[in-house]
Amino acid sequence: MSNPEFCKALRAYAACTYRNSKVCRGNLVYHSAVLGISDLMSQRNCSKDGPTSSTNPEVTHDPCNYSSRTGAREHRGGEQTPPVYLFCGLFGDPHLRTFKDHFQTCKVEGAWPLIDNNYLSVQVTNVPVVPGSSATATNKITIIFKSYQDCTDQKVYQAVTDDLPAAFVDGTTSGGDGDTKSLRIVEKVSGKYVEMHARYIGTTVFVRQHGRYLTLAIRMPEELAMAYEESQDLQLCVNGCPSSERIDDSGHLPLPVMGQLPPHAGSTQPRSVYTLESATTKCHEKMLVKDIYFYSCVFDLLTTGDANFTAAAHSALQDVEALHPRKERWHIFPNNGTSGFVKGSKLSVSLGLVCLILVAFL
Repeated sequence: MSNPEFCKALRAYAACTYRNSKVCRGNLVYHSAVLGISDLMSQRNCSKDGPTSSTNPEVTHDPCNYSSRTGAREHRGGEQTPPVYLFCGLFGDPHLRTFKDHFQTCKVEGAWPLIDNNYLSVQVTNVPVVPGSSATATNKITIIFKSYQDCTDQKVYQAVTDDLPAAFVDGTTSGGDGDTKSLRIVEKVSGKYVEMHARYIGTTVFVRQHGRYLTLAIRMPEELAMAYEESQDLQLCVNGCPSSERIDDSGHLPLPVMGQLPPHAGSTQPRSVYTLESATTKCHEKMLVKDIYFYSCVFDLLTTGDANFTAAAHSALQDVEALHPRKERWHIFPNNGTSGFVKGSKLSVSLGLVCLILVAFL
């Protein structure tokens, strides 16, 4: 004679093993458990269809879903605090926001690693924007999602100026078996904006193109972002730019005195010229808060004369608002809270005025 409660428990157990059949298909203990359940149901005359146990089931462990893995760990009495997520962004001149929310403006011409850990590698290539200036901008981004268990094979994404594909280099748009899609690419604006969502490592990446240059924003769990070897310490998102490559001074930007573009025949850059006043007005159209993104916009306009950098700064701030986990840290302000420009630039302007006055009286 069957025991209704015992049969309910067996059916719940059977359903649990079925949900994990893909994960445990090579585990002999798992297959023994499946056979054991089937034998017990036969011995107790339990039907396969019917109600299951009403007790709270165990959290299903999905190895290809980072949130599910961390939730299962908490359910088993492990770490009780939710995972901490980090943000890193690169745009414009380029301006870098590190995982520690440090904001820097750097030269970093050539290829540099933004991220290089056990799960993800991101490398950017920066080229000079204006001849005669140390300003550079990103024209190539390479992202490597490393293979992870049965969730995905290694996938490589590469974007260059005027070629922002909505697929990995192998032509696929996702990673993982069947409907799992533990890794996928979503095209938001054709040729201009793509998103990559890697569920298995809880990571999201945005890549955009503005004008001739690319921007990148990424959110990643701290425990994975910091999983790297000592030899992989050259990561701009982790440790920032080397001091020899930095243009700014603790977030303060050295503005060109006149905001004039140097002469360069045959350049593809716009010929427009911005003054401090016109650049400020242009950037204020997109960004009302005068934070470091606003000042970066002004700096880029004065340095390059390319109005596309305004859109790059604005979208970089939008990406922060979409991906950064802490709203109170969305806006970064220079240390003195009033200006993002190095005082030396003001001094240069003052000295220039003094010289003009002296010349007038000589």
